[in-house]
Amino acid sequence: MHDLNFDEIYHTYWKKIFRLCMGYLNDDEMAKDLCQETFIAVFQQLPNFRQESSIGTWIYRIATNICLRRVHMEKRMPKSELPYQIKDTPGKEDKLEQEKMTDFLYQCISELPELERIIISLELEEMKQKEIADVVGISPANVRVKIHRIKEKLTEKFTKYGHSL
Repeated sequence: MHDLNFDEIYHTYWKKIFRLCMGYLNDDEMAKDLCQETFIAVFQQLPNFRQESSIGTWIYRIATNICLRRVHMEKRMPKSELPYQIKDTPGKEDKLEQEKMTDFLYQCISELPELERIIISLELEEMKQKEIADVVGISPANVRVKIHRIKEKLTEKFTKYGHSL
């Protein structure tokens, strides 16, 4: 398809890719850098995109590979809280509690093993499980099982924290 417009792609996917990068590194500046690196790669490789998958799946795969390379380079898993910029805007009454729970959720996600962190980050972005399977290179059935187990782990942590998902 020759009518793929980089500006449209950038505006459609920037926030999603930024959140994905935050799921790996939990560092605002580093996530911005990785997001920029992802879109440089997308811009450079867009003429070669063959549409064997959706454009979104392709972009997530690029971002995931870039994030994994950085995590391996850093050899650390961040434990800091999620910056306020990427949180959803909760209702006024529960705003503080919602922010605490969001922070705790992303802290728990940042402590998961790499593959689980990728899968749950993409699930939270409401990516189809078939597309998640394409990104991480496992079967859709295996993705379903892993998502179930990850949610069980997170629910257990939330229960210990005093909340339920």
